[in-house]
Amino acid sequence: STMFLVGLSGGIASGKSTVVAVLRELGCAVIDADVIARQVVQPHSKAYQQILQHFGTEILLENGEINREALGSIIFSQPEKRRLLNSITHPEILKEMLKQVLKYFVLGYRYVILDIPLLFETRGLTRFMKYTVLVYCDPPTQLARLMKRSGLGVAEAKARIGSQLPLDEKRKWATHVIDNSGDRESTRRQVLRLHTRLEDSLDFLWARLAVGTAVAGLGALVFFLLRHFIS
Repeated sequence: STMFLVGLSGGIASGKSTVVAVLRELGCAVIDADVIARQVVQPHSKAYQQILQHFGTEILLENGEINREALGSIIFSQPEKRRLLNSITHPEILKEMLKQVLKYFVLGYRYVILDIPLLFETRGLTRFMKYTVLVYCDPPTQLARLMKRSGLGVAEAKARIGSQLPLDEKRKWATHVIDNSGDRESTRRQVLRLHTRLEDSLDFLWARLAVGTAVAGLGALVFFLLRHFIS
């Protein structure tokens, strides 16, 4: 049994955070691309220095951190600036994601979930995923949830949803779909079924037992050698 990667994505107010919470409860390895994206631009990092060099110090907050809203407004209206920012941050994000994937491989996980909001928009990363999972909900539910969550009016909420690739389009590319249109329990049951399918627990149990036995044997050998040399 070899470890594989699972790409997870969704849309605004589709409920991806709910699905991730259930996966974490199940003990799954989840790598959050958004969290890493914030980490790699912290002050004094390589990406931070390059961003300041190209965008200037006016994008900084008083505490020295990057003002994400100020930077976002620049790249939203200037596509060439967006490409420049991506060329700075993406290599650092991928490097950190790879480190975390290797960590979970060493720990013996069956699969690792890469939580990537724009997985289906960029398409480049999907070729590295054995499976892709879309957290879906029907358009009326998505609109209602966004309005309730953000306090937006109908027009503004529709505009935000419209700025993303439609969920119905994304579901054509996903190998698995979690329909989060209903209640949390319905979603939880779907996640449990997916996890069971991906984990393939009976086959992987033997691999874990073999690794555990090897580690225990190594520990016993080290203990024996220490006792021998100490005495």
